[in-house]
Amino acid sequence: MESEHNMKTKTKMKTLLTLLALGASAFLVNAQDAGGPPPDGGPGAGGPRHRPPPLPLITALDANHDHVIDAGEIANASAALLTLDKNGDGKLTADEYLPPVPANAPKDAPHPPLPAIVKALDANGDGVIDANEIANAPAALKALDKNGDGQLTPDEFIGPRPHMGPPHEGNAGAGQDGPPPGDNGNPSGPPPDQQ
Repeated sequence: MESEHNMKTKTKMKTLLTLLALGASAFLVNAQDAGGPPPDGGPGAGGPRHRPPPLPLITALDANHDHVIDAGEIANASAALLTLDKNGDGKLTADEYLPPVPANAPKDAPHPPLPAIVKALDANGDGVIDANEIANAPAALKALDKNGDGQLTPDEFIGPRPHMGPPHEGNAGAGQDGPPPGDNGNPSGPPPDQQ
């Protein structure tokens, strides 16, 4: 009988310890912070969670804002682009089709690579989408349609992201859709791991 009493006591102790452990775990989980930047703007504020503002160019072309530029939006691209022409000169300069630079951005901050859609629309690469390029916008956009489904998804109109780590063997940062932005397919020297 005494052994049965010891077993019941041990079972009660195990149950009590388990409940205490679960209670402490629940308390710790609820005590965690929300993961946002510190309220004082200290270290970590605006860190890697920063999302750049949307490109006015894409906002204008994606009329229904579903993050896909569909066949109808491609067909209407020339008219949509002209809505960005703030000064009415018939062409788009970078200040009209790209988001403004944040006021607190350092003057020497590196600029992100241009999305594939900008490179496609600015056919001559002069930084201005002129009247001829605006008129040719539907054809330029159709050329970005890698899978031929008649619409552009972000991976098609943004293009490959720059490679941030060491190059993978046999793939020095090139995405499956082509070379990284700014590469133009022409090697400018030996791969980084052979320099």
